[in-house]
Amino acid sequence: MRLCRYPARATASGARFAYPTEGVRYRCERVPRRTARRPDFQEEQVHESNASRGPLAGKAALVAGATRGAGRAMAVELCRAGATVYATGRTTRARASEVGRTGETIEETAELACEAGREGGGTATAVAVDHLDPEQVRDLIVRIDRAQGRLDILVNDLWGGDHLVGFGKKLWEHDLADTLRVLRLGIDSHLITSACALPLLTRRPGGLLIEVTDGTEESNRNYREPLSYDLAKAAPLRMARALAQETAEYGTTAVCLTPGWLRSEAMLDTHFHVTEENWRDGCATDPHFAISETPTFVGRAVAALAADPDVARWNGQSLSSGGLAQVYGFTDEDGSAPDAWRYLAEVQFAGKPADVTGYR
Repeated sequence: MRLCRYPARATASGARFAYPTEGVRYRCERVPRRTARRPDFQEEQVHESNASRGPLAGKAALVAGATRGAGRAMAVELCRAGATVYATGRTTRARASEVGRTGETIEETAELACEAGREGGGTATAVAVDHLDPEQVRDLIVRIDRAQGRLDILVNDLWGGDHLVGFGKKLWEHDLADTLRVLRLGIDSHLITSACALPLLTRRPGGLLIEVTDGTEESNRNYREPLSYDLAKAAPLRMARALAQETAEYGTTAVCLTPGWLRSEAMLDTHFHVTEENWRDGCATDPHFAISETPTFVGRAVAALAADPDVARWNGQSLSSGGLAQVYGFTDEDGSAPDAWRYLAEVQFAGKPADVTGYR
């Protein structure tokens, strides 16, 4: 769904709707099916005439899986840097995905991104896409190509399987359909999106593919129970390494990026029953929660990678928000730079008492 800051209008393609937000009307449109008349794509690129130009001005980005958490922050920070961002997800104000969370939508992501991009000239488009449906993904890429003529940044932050994982259960104890669905959500969605988007991403040198996972290459050498979760989170690391090889001749860079201990919406309200404002209260439940970070931190990591003219130095590598902060100098919202995976390895997993001194 596209959010534009001018009145909505009905079209023959259907599936468009408008809603008021603080006195401003946005138009939202669903990705058209192949049988539907496509909209006028030129109207998607809207810039404030007096806006300055951010470091990613003129770049087109697709953040696949941007409804909430890390994906939302990545879309916001890319837009803040001046990029034209397409933010996709399954949860809209009209319909929730199987995840079952209605508090975050892709429309809201696009609103936040557009606001962040006001100074740098970035714009955002929210598009309802199921990335397990190749036809929907192909339609999305055609749409981006017709509207922008390019794709410079592809972020695969697709997941949505936490409710199906079955933590604490062995493979044969867990519902087989849920196990296979986890693999579909965590692996197939990434493969489908890359297969459809890479022809456009590799059309010109300098394209950047970011696979997003949970854990570094080093941490994922250990078993991440249960089996379905282990496979789903190890696969993006291999995808990045493989696609770094397959796209090298086109001047494309492929990396795998992980946040640290992410204070996502679900982590805050479901696991620790806190808010972002009082998140430190969660340390009473688990003192190691003190190393956690906001989604903005990994969002800034994505923006830093995308703006780096020497990003090819990272090709095929496993990266983390904390590690990249040491290189690029960005911080989390509180001004700190938590290095969560180093902390987890040296403190928590080593059985030491919680102490983030020297780690954030």
